[in-house]
Amino acid sequence: MEELSNDATPIVRPYARTRGRTRSDYDLPIEALVTTADGAVGDDARMNPEHRPIADLCRQVQSVAEVAVRLALPLGVARVLLGDMARIGLVIVHATAGDATGQPPVALLEKVLSGLRQL
Repeated sequence: MEELSNDATPIVRPYARTRGRTRSDYDLPIEALVTTADGAVGDDARMNPEHRPIADLCRQVQSVAEVAVRLALPLGVARVLLGDMARIGLVIVHATAGDATGQPPVALLEKVLSGLRQL
């Protein structure tokens, strides 16, 4: 039988981390930026064990996608956990550039195009 190395991580099914949920009530696009709310890191009463590494990571602004990659979580799991944390005030979700349709403003697109043409 093969021995496990010291750096082996326990195998936990993604649905176990989200209690079987695949979606959050909080709609989070992958580019949404999140930060840990003031006082959330020491708030053990509201924080689940799954929240702790996210809260530590999000002391610096991170996108939902970055959280998933840096913590080796499936994107859906990161969205559910971040949605839970946002709902109870452990993280702050910053507004993304876009209008009601989710599209970036035309002025922003024109500036990007102008910058690309100057390259």
